[in-house]
Amino acid sequence: MISRRLLYLDTQRLTAYAWRNGKLSAEGVFEMRPEEYPRFTAYLAGHPNSQFRILANVGEEGHELETIPFLQGADRKALITRKLGQHFQGSPLVTAISLGYEKDKRKNEKLLLSALTNPAHFDPWLKCLNEAGAALAGIHTVAQMGGQLLKKLGKPTARSLLLTYQDHSIRESYLVDGKPQFSRMTPLFDSSIAGIASRFATEAAKLYQYLDGQRHIGRNDTLPVYILAHPHAISAVRQACVDSSNLNFEIIDSHQAARKLDLKTLPSDSSSELLYLHLLAIEPPRQQFAAESHRHDYHVSQIRYGLLGLGALALLGGALFAAKQLYDTWSLRQEAQALAASEAELSWRYREISATFPQLEIDNETLRRVTDRQSELLKQQRLPDDAFRLVSRALDEVPTAHLDAIEWRLGDAAAPAATQQTSVKAGTMPGGNSETITLRGQIRLGPSATARQTLATFEHFVELLRVDRNNDVNVVQQPFDIESGRALRGGDADSESTQPRQFAVQITRKLTP
Repeated sequence: MISRRLLYLDTQRLTAYAWRNGKLSAEGVFEMRPEEYPRFTAYLAGHPNSQFRILANVGEEGHELETIPFLQGADRKALITRKLGQHFQGSPLVTAISLGYEKDKRKNEKLLLSALTNPAHFDPWLKCLNEAGAALAGIHTVAQMGGQLLKKLGKPTARSLLLTYQDHSIRESYLVDGKPQFSRMTPLFDSSIAGIASRFATEAAKLYQYLDGQRHIGRNDTLPVYILAHPHAISAVRQACVDSSNLNFEIIDSHQAARKLDLKTLPSDSSSELLYLHLLAIEPPRQQFAAESHRHDYHVSQIRYGLLGLGALALLGGALFAAKQLYDTWSLRQEAQALAASEAELSWRYREISATFPQLEIDNETLRRVTDRQSELLKQQRLPDDAFRLVSRALDEVPTAHLDAIEWRLGDAAAPAATQQTSVKAGTMPGGNSETITLRGQIRLGPSATARQTLATFEHFVELLRVDRNNDVNVVQQPFDIESGRALRGGDADSESTQPRQFAVQITRKLTP
């Protein structure tokens, strides 16, 4: 696991801190002497899985405001590098902070160019870091962190002064929109509470006069002044720092600030370095001063831990897949056991029920064939409903036709019985492709009807039966026996005209499958 460690560098010494879950623990103090550097190297070697950040509070820090044309990508980077070289020649510890774009059509970009102008002060420590192969994530400054601190504390940062105490000195910063425009460090010779309070008031007035002289602010502008102080020192600071027409003082309780930042290690005095270190651990600025050569081991560690993370992710994925397969196997086993239990129960119930069945004289195989044959016969069975509907429609049209009998059977009526029996034995329905309907009835027209009228009614009835093309209609018996060469005249057979005339018609229909 990667540990975060912070190195606080002032003008005299370097102090190493371990940060974990909001707690800061001092692990070593290394003086600015040659005999201390091997000890620092050994300390670094003792923490191979750590990433380090340096927080510097030194006086040799330069700031320059610059405006460049609107550029992007490599062109912008090359121009910024050239500008940094022009202003801070000889220092590799440089950075550039964008202050936004001008609102005119050209959209020029405003930059704050910053540098640590005494790189020799950092060289021994950077050499130790390189020798130990320690991962240096970046170099930052207290001046750089001031605006971020006020933002975290919820203070307006449009234009303000920030005064803090650390390392027997006062850090004075002029901030615009949370970005440092100017910063300096003033030595403090009286470190008592009263001495610090008095110096806060004096330096605030001096800084205002300097900014006014440099035309950074207007002569009559009023600036808020934020001062960090220990709870025991707040009363003294308030008495010394009295509001004026140009300065409005706001004293920030360092303990309340620590709680708001979730810093569990409360400052023991008015020193602010613990707040800055904690803020650096939880939210480091994007811009930093270390050259890429100083951060080589950090980049290597990022790649290494990235690969380890991918390996861990792959291992976790494999473990999850294996767990899923084990669960699926267990689920299938449970399902198989449930099915086996259900099958056993059904078999037992079948045996129990079958024991109550009456004993048959035929075996199961014969019984199965019989039932199968029954199913086939049920599929082949035909009903006379279509034929009867046909006859019904004809009777509706000819109500004087009365049926005495109707016969229906499958097959052609002319087919011999032997053939039909053979079909049954062969396993098919007799004449299964046709049906025969025989109609026997009378034509009843009344006593005044003539033979011709009776015959005409009968023929109309027959024609209605022939409407369906599937019907083959054969007149078996007409109401009157018309012999060849004999004319049927009105008045013929008057003795029989009052009697109903019998007829017989046979219809053969083809069946659709």
